[in-house]
Amino acid sequence: MRKDIKASVGKRLGRIEGQVRGLSKMVEEDRYCIDIVTQISAVRAALRRVEEEILKDHVAHCVEHAIASGDKVDQRAKIAELMAVIGRAER
Repeated sequence: MRKDIKASVGKRLGRIEGQVRGLSKMVEEDRYCIDIVTQISAVRAALRRVEEEILKDHVAHCVEHAIASGDKVDQRAKIAELMAVIGRAER
């Protein structure tokens, strides 16, 4: 993973970690259920953005390298991995 992407992802994950701690506090404080569910949706959206950033970096480096290498086996493996991850993400 590129250093700039790693730093960006690290910052995002730190914010998400804070959001999750906030959710735990909301539950402990018996906050209104809809407010908790709204915050859960915000955490999911933030995680999706992290996932997208990591996948873009993966395509830009790992998949691109496999394509440029000319190694058909490696190319197929990288594409298969990518499709499997995308398939799981849609569930």
